[in-house]
Amino acid sequence: MNQTSAGRAPAYVVGLDAGGTRTRAVLAPAPGGDPEGEGVSGPGNALTVPGAQLTEHLAEALAQAVPQALRGRVVAVAGGFAGASRTAPDEPGRVKAHAALTVALSRLGMHPASVEIHSDIEAAFASAPGHPADGLALVAGTGAVAARITARACTATAGGDGWLLGDDGSGFWIGREAVRVALRMADGRGGATELAASVGRALEVPQDVLPSAEGSWTRARREAYRMHLLPAVMDRPPVQLARLAPLVAEAAERHHDAVAEDILATAAGHLTETVRALEPRSGERIVATGGLLGPGSPLTGPLTARLQHLGLTLDRVPDGSRGAVALARLAI
Repeated sequence: MNQTSAGRAPAYVVGLDAGGTRTRAVLAPAPGGDPEGEGVSGPGNALTVPGAQLTEHLAEALAQAVPQALRGRVVAVAGGFAGASRTAPDEPGRVKAHAALTVALSRLGMHPASVEIHSDIEAAFASAPGHPADGLALVAGTGAVAARITARACTATAGGDGWLLGDDGSGFWIGREAVRVALRMADGRGGATELAASVGRALEVPQDVLPSAEGSWTRARREAYRMHLLPAVMDRPPVQLARLAPLVAEAAERHHDAVAEDILATAAGHLTETVRALEPRSGERIVATGGLLGPGSPLTGPLTARLQHLGLTLDRVPDGSRGAVALARLAI
């Protein structure tokens, strides 16, 4: 396993974690050991990122992770892609991801014997200590999905239907809720919330129509706020609403904003229901990853408490790159 066509030179594998926000590549020795290189680039969702752009992001991350002198020694590559599935060889996301990855590798002079596409949730699950083969996984970042993993393959999923139809409790969902409550406050349907001002600033609404610190906000000013906020949202790709999720966390933590706290509590409830749909068994391992479940995240505590009622304890991993490395090694 530690030999290549170059003789007894050490062989390497590459693991990729390609999600809705970023693509991360990790280079590691094939026999085992810690990573020796990594690279980061733009989004890698196999369904939503255009093919040419996906190829560019993969090539950029790979070029950063693998020095030119080592590119001929890469014997296996495994990628965990959002929007990809191993349910069938011709599954669209899997086909698109494999095509883009093949082009990116060839462009950089890498021709590994094994190039495998996995879902991002399979890679995340494999990132847990011991690289488990069976259990539950939860990804809560830009999107949200839970899965049952059997023999390292996803055999059932809940959620993950994208920003238009699902992803309840995700970063996108939280960001969209932030805009919705801001609009409801502006037209009189909702109560006061710090989010009206913070969302307005984030979307570059003119300062003179934002809610004032003193709380005075005339009908004319509220109409002007709506007039600026709506086109600012519509001018951006919908998924970019996920970038507003940190504003909800800030409003809840720093300002004890009741509206923001309710959004986060509801998000934790949605994620719990997504896991519950997989009929978890008490004591079963559940691996979690994603930007919403990081250390200090305001969602981690409420979600942990809810899952404990189901007999589940979260085992958090930073991302799926280590799992992708493990899957690449298994393919050799």
